[in-house]
Amino acid sequence: MTQTHAISQDTKGSPIARITAFFYGLVAYLVFFGTFLYAIGFVSGLVVPKTIDTGTVVPMTEALVVNILLMSLFAVQHSVMARRQFKQWWTQYVPKSVERSTYVLFASLVLILLVWQWRPMPTVLWQIDDPQIAMAASGLSLVG
Repeated sequence: MTQTHAISQDTKGSPIARITAFFYGLVAYLVFFGTFLYAIGFVSGLVVPKTIDTGTVVPMTEALVVNILLMSLFAVQHSVMARRQFKQWWTQYVPKSVERSTYVLFASLVLILLVWQWRPMPTVLWQIDDPQIAMAASGLSLVG
């Protein structure tokens, strides 16, 4: 079901409510699109100012704990909000027409937090020395 279909069927009430739900969804998906593009640059080290290897250097243990907590928050948010039971509870407070947009917005906000607070690992965990293999791996990552 597309977002437009969900809005037209689930939003009851005035045209103002439908227009508001539409623009809310549009903003949520624009935030997602920007966040997703930034995340690609963050992981690949291209174009963006902060990458996975830049930021405040802290001891390995602290970096590991912070990064695992950030990734866990992202995973829990995705898992919990995607469950049918959560959606049933959540739509008591949020109209069904914006439930998916809200999920997308929250996921994007958690990803923004992850990128912002990410701690680089002070040691090299893996490295490809052969330039041809490195280029192939980079190309594969851009496709994937």
